[in-house]
Amino acid sequence: WEKPQGKNPPLKTAKRYHIVPRGVGLVIGCATFPTWNTYPGMFASLATGNTVALKPHAGAILPAAITVEIAQDVLREAGLPPYIVSLLVAEDSHALTKAAALRPEVGVIDYTGNTEFGNWLETEARQAQVYTEKAGLNAIIIDDFDNLKGMSRNLAFTLSLYSGQMCTTSQNIYIPRDGVNTPDGRVSFDEVAGMIAGGVDKFLSDPDRAAEVLGAIQADATFARTQAATNFGEVLLAPTEREHPHFPDARVISPAIIKLDAEQDRETYCSEQFGPIAFMIAVDGVEDGIARARDLTQTHGAITWSVYSSRDEILAQTEEAAIDAGVALSCNLTGGVFVNQSAAFSDYHATGANPAANACLTDSAFVANRFRVVQSRRDVE
Repeated sequence: WEKPQGKNPPLKTAKRYHIVPRGVGLVIGCATFPTWNTYPGMFASLATGNTVALKPHAGAILPAAITVEIAQDVLREAGLPPYIVSLLVAEDSHALTKAAALRPEVGVIDYTGNTEFGNWLETEARQAQVYTEKAGLNAIIIDDFDNLKGMSRNLAFTLSLYSGQMCTTSQNIYIPRDGVNTPDGRVSFDEVAGMIAGGVDKFLSDPDRAAEVLGAIQADATFARTQAATNFGEVLLAPTEREHPHFPDARVISPAIIKLDAEQDRETYCSEQFGPIAFMIAVDGVEDGIARARDLTQTHGAITWSVYSSRDEILAQTEEAAIDAGVALSCNLTGGVFVNQSAAFSDYHATGANPAANACLTDSAFVANRFRVVQSRRDVE
């Protein structure tokens, strides 16, 4: 570095810049997606020079163990210490997670799971950069539309896939209580809701397809919640237990679809009901549905929105609301693209702009904040 000093000799300094990892990257896995939600944080930390400790959910240790085994084999082949990637397990899994998260060596934490523990990490693990993905209330907004059959087919897959255990699956579906306009005339709220429920029922009528799409319910609480979902309101489609042709002990249950009123049933749909549970919510017009989705996303979080409308002004209004709420929006999906699926190398997962997640998988900020730059300098004669 050189700075001219007029008639005097220039100032000269030699400078060095060191890329310094933040420390151990602790990756706290979830039970339902033990690899998909683990790999972004794991590889982002490794790429920025941090060692990684995988702490899997107690119900999903094997996928993490296989991952660590392969990673250590690759490190050995490269002549590097294999324990750059390690596995953390203990009989008391929750206690281990809390203790590990507060270790001074831990500089980065990646977490997927419930909101309560995610908030605890953000508050207590002050020595680390904490990335969290938590609960949210994903929304679908339905307006006048020219392809309700295509919409219903698309949503049948969306609501069935992995039994609603994806963090991107829609829970709250807002439909104008006075119905919507179509090329064939006015369609009532009950008819729209019935088409969606009927689409799910028809889609799952093939036992083999149902087994492969639904998968199994991971947690006892999710299974019990789905069984009890008929108590939430008027039942449009009751959950039914299914048998898996290849795994007789698997817990398989079809989605529950419940009719609610936006005003009378706020307490029900304003909290996440994790699992295969969807609410058809009667609202006072599409603008009311947009406003409710925006407000809930800003206060409770969401990872995905979807909208169906033939009106450009409503699509634009919904997109503006989605931008305000910091949530990804899909418009008029009727084919083989679904709101709860993200395309690799093209779609972002979450935004970090609402309470459902404080980071995005994966933008540059998700990676760049895992290291620091430390410089040194000295005078040069």
